[in-house]
Amino acid sequence: MDVEPAWEAAGWERLAPRVGRCRLPVWDCTAGLVVGDGAALMIDAGSSLAEGAALRTTAGELLGGGRRVTHLALTHPHFDHVLGAAAFAGVEVYGAVGIDTVLDKGREELGADAVRHGLDRRAAAEAVDLLVHPHHLVCGEWTLDLGGGVQVLLANVGPGHSGHDMAVLVPGGDGEPETVFCGDLVEESGEPQAGPDAVPSRWPAALDRLLELGGEDARYVPGHGAVVDAAFVRAQRATLAARSGVS
Repeated sequence: MDVEPAWEAAGWERLAPRVGRCRLPVWDCTAGLVVGDGAALMIDAGSSLAEGAALRTTAGELLGGGRRVTHLALTHPHFDHVLGAAAFAGVEVYGAVGIDTVLDKGREELGADAVRHGLDRRAAAEAVDLLVHPHHLVCGEWTLDLGGGVQVLLANVGPGHSGHDMAVLVPGGDGEPETVFCGDLVEESGEPQAGPDAVPSRWPAALDRLLELGGEDARYVPGHGAVVDAAFVRAQRATLAARSGVS
């Protein structure tokens, strides 16, 4: 069965036949989609219920035939990546171990951070009230079989940008390289942002893990900005290592 979506027609960037991503407005946050024969994985959910609902609707149109997103991976617990998660009702949600505690005890701060960055106060409050906790917590690695030979690896690679960073590796095939969704461990459209929950001393090691997962020829998809290569990730690692004083 031909399941390759018409990525470009929907305003998405095609990364591989069954892998695409879009750059959401305002904060230039990446959302990814991996399509199997029997299931589909969304990577990150946007900054609000409206943004999450738009992602889910667009994904359904891309998948066609009444198919829908079945899995959602949250790369880290920051508002622009998680506040749209409640729009994915009935979907299996994955995150790194510890993200559930942040989304529970830190929900008020999550909403306040969204408002500080310009999200409408009512939209932030609604998203926080309906905040979805992951059903599955990834300690080391977790393989998802999406059908049709499409297997995706979820890897707990943090801490770094946050206390609970998870990457998503989509293996290559048929001449296509691996694709690594990095969350905000890698940023291309600006300097890497280190908020109060960042762990600068561990961030370089998290990037080493990304490079081990993807290898030299992989596509690395940052949380914000254009797709980059291994050389870019190594250069960002050097910058972060110098900033934090680690080797």
